[in-house]
Amino acid sequence: MVAASVDTLENAQKTLERHKLTFPLAYGLNAKEVSARTGAFFDAEKGYIHATGFVIQPDGKIAGAVYSTGPTGRYTAAECLGLVDYLSKKTG
Repeated sequence: MVAASVDTLENAQKTLERHKLTFPLAYGLNAKEVSARTGAFFDAEKGYIHATGFVIQPDGKIAGAVYSTGPTGRYTAAECLGLVDYLSKKTG
């Protein structure tokens, strides 16, 4: 698992500490560029990307994606784990 953000290093560090994240968090991304490359929804008025989540298979193919345009529409940890479990059993 990894996360990516347009935040500065300082704000990314605060996020890591606040949520006690144990996985890598990339920071300093360009919101417009990330939107163009991933299809994430860029809110031009507010200048940020809404949450976008991907489950990527070991072969690099996208197994699932969720694109949000507001405060809903995000993968939960349980949904990700369920999808990984399903895919593992399917290809097992």
